[in-house]
Amino acid sequence: MTRLRLKDFLPKPENLRPTRADWIFAIRTTVTGLIALSIAFALQLEQPQWAMMTVFIVSQPVAGMVLAKGFYRLLGTLAGALAAVAITTLTGSSPWLFVTVLALWIGLCTFTSSLLRNPEAYGAVLAGYTAVIIGMPSFGHEHLAVELAVARSTEIMLGIVCAGIASRLFLPQLARDAIISRLKRCILDLSAYANGAFAGGEKGKLDALHRKLIADIQALAEMRAYARLEAPSLAAHGHPVRRTIGHLLSALSATRMLHGHAAPLNAALMPVRNELKTLLGDLTASGSTALVDTKPWIARLDAIAAQARHMPEDSAGEGSDKVGAAARLTIAGEFADSLKETLRGLDALRSPATGRARDRRQPALVVHRDRRAALRNAIRAGAATMLVIAFWMTTRWSDAAGVAILVAVVSSLFATRPAPVESALEFFKGTLLAAPFAFLVGQVALPALPGFGWFVLFAAPILIAAALGMANRRHVGISTAFAINFLAFLNPHQTMVYAPQAFFNSTASILVGILLAMGVFAVVLPARPQDTAARLIKAMRDDLARLCLHERLPRRSAFESLAYDRINQILPLVQRLGQASETVLEGSLAAMTVGLEILRLRKLQLADGISNEVSELITKFLRQFARDVFLPLPGRQSFASWIDSARQAAAEMASGNSSAETLQAAASLRVIAAAIEDYPQFFRKVAD
Repeated sequence: MTRLRLKDFLPKPENLRPTRADWIFAIRTTVTGLIALSIAFALQLEQPQWAMMTVFIVSQPVAGMVLAKGFYRLLGTLAGALAAVAITTLTGSSPWLFVTVLALWIGLCTFTSSLLRNPEAYGAVLAGYTAVIIGMPSFGHEHLAVELAVARSTEIMLGIVCAGIASRLFLPQLARDAIISRLKRCILDLSAYANGAFAGGEKGKLDALHRKLIADIQALAEMRAYARLEAPSLAAHGHPVRRTIGHLLSALSATRMLHGHAAPLNAALMPVRNELKTLLGDLTASGSTALVDTKPWIARLDAIAAQARHMPEDSAGEGSDKVGAAARLTIAGEFADSLKETLRGLDALRSPATGRARDRRQPALVVHRDRRAALRNAIRAGAATMLVIAFWMTTRWSDAAGVAILVAVVSSLFATRPAPVESALEFFKGTLLAAPFAFLVGQVALPALPGFGWFVLFAAPILIAAALGMANRRHVGISTAFAINFLAFLNPHQTMVYAPQAFFNSTASILVGILLAMGVFAVVLPARPQDTAARLIKAMRDDLARLCLHERLPRRSAFESLAYDRINQILPLVQRLGQASETVLEGSLAAMTVGLEILRLRKLQLADGISNEVSELITKFLRQFARDVFLPLPGRQSFASWIDSARQAAAEMASGNSSAETLQAAASLRVIAAAIEDYPQFFRKVAD
């Protein structure tokens, strides 16, 4: 087995030179921010910098991402503003009741955010710390809470509207185009992966490509939400994207199963395997030009799928290999069908159907929700916020309010990151870097040269450079923190004054707040990647036990989606797991293979070609499997004994009946036994 290396999980080096799209994004974001600021000046808003900051916060290279982030930021801001007014009003002049309720609200929003995904998660976390931003200055002054809530909502709404209009009208990059481009890359990567798998390619390269495909498919699922918000006409794209993701998952699973249990010398498999290798080689060699017209590829895949479903007559004379031949031909047919439907999904995205006559049964896209981690994040954010606000209430130190706000923001915003301390450190670096630039512009240049024109002259080049960094994935964290806090430190108003003492006090409170939040991440219920991985592994094992024991048969796409979502959450943890990384990742993929084979067995029980005797044998096997491998019950078989009994059951099943369905069932038993035997470290904790 090829050992996984750390560099396989790290992002590939990117070209540091900005592209044309990067320059468009940077100039568009900066100009839009300046327009929002000028409108805020004209409306005489109390905190005009929030309008410009909002533009930089919600700006993304893709228009749909801007609209999605802006929409949920607006919802989160409104919810947080209403919560701040309600908390301030209900708690009256009771400081400790105010602190307690506000901390509980932060914890609740952080908990909700941890269970959701972007952009919904962003809205939930905004609702939490917006209540702190509005509630703290207005404590004891109920009328002030309403004024601050209205002002903050107006300023943020102004920034969102400006950013949304600019991203849609000024040289837009649409989510629809981005989805189509990413789907093309997924199809070509899938072809390269399958071609390498069938041709016996190097395992290390195949594993790296497999991990890339998992991450890209999950990103494709997230981008689906962005396309729906670009325009009403794009709502029709949600259906083909959802279906296509399910077919991509099926094709990827089938490829791994065929690769993991290859039989290249089997005469029954060679014609189908050779046809698939030829098609995939042609598709990979042709590149993106091959996807301009998908009809020839769909026709070839149709023919391969039909050939795979036809069992050769001479397979019965191949002894025990007939079991594997039947199963592998079926998997090959599923791969051909799934790749064919993926290509059709690409066509549907390029030319969406407008009629109602379409299949409403969409492949389920299920995500894993780690409630234990969400509760930990909620306790951490709520406790940190309570302690700092309590300190502020006790000392009445005015600058402590800024510290408390930053603790609430950072401890909730970065709580769900795989490495929250590192994410907060990037935010700190960007903030620290912004301080001297903001001082030179806001405390030296603008007081001497007042006016909006001078502000544009001094601030625009700095903000364009920051936006260029935001467009680069390697620097997006630091650059975003720099842009936001540059504007926060600068605090642009129509009349800028020289006030270095206030500047340094504000800057110090923000930096101290970030450092305290980092300390909270490191000390209060610190996130341990081993624990998170263990919970994900346990969840996958529980899924397999449920597949064996529950009467209700889930849809295959739902299981695939949930399993790949958990694997995708494991990927960021792998480089932090040390020597256990190989066991965790490879075992997780093996567990998915086992789950698909369990689903195959359950479905085969409903087939006409399965006798009652074979159906009862399958039921007995699944129950024994759940008991001996996944459930910690007394009297289980040993690990090795169970694998031997599974192989014996497969041989017994195949010897009494030669139907294709029975052979497939027997092959599934063998695949399950082989998968567990191949990765004993992953299953041994519960098996022995």
